[in-house]
Amino acid sequence: MKNASTVRNITDEEFEQVTGAGLSLVDFWAPWCYPCRLQGPILEKVAGKVGEKAGIFKLNVDDSGETAAKLGITGIPTLLLFKDGQKVKQFVGVQQEDVLVSSLESFM
Repeated sequence: MKNASTVRNITDEEFEQVTGAGLSLVDFWAPWCYPCRLQGPILEKVAGKVGEKAGIFKLNVDDSGETAAKLGITGIPTLLLFKDGQKVKQFVGVQQEDVLVSSLESFM
């Protein structure tokens, strides 16, 4: 299910499935959020670097707010790193490519 060479948009319904096994980075964002729009191209680069080793996903909090509310996300962009369904790291605000790649690699 994980196509890690690109960033994939997911919904509340898909969230547990894509984060339940392996390594997943989920960007909680909204189209009206300028910092979120800056994060998008950075995530594409991260996805290209980590390949099939991790899934990179985006969840639009306007369309799928249930998961964000359940996880206590109050500001965007917020990126959560999951390993086998457990949150292992959280980032708030725009994150640079090297920070995200090194964090992902530390859990591989």
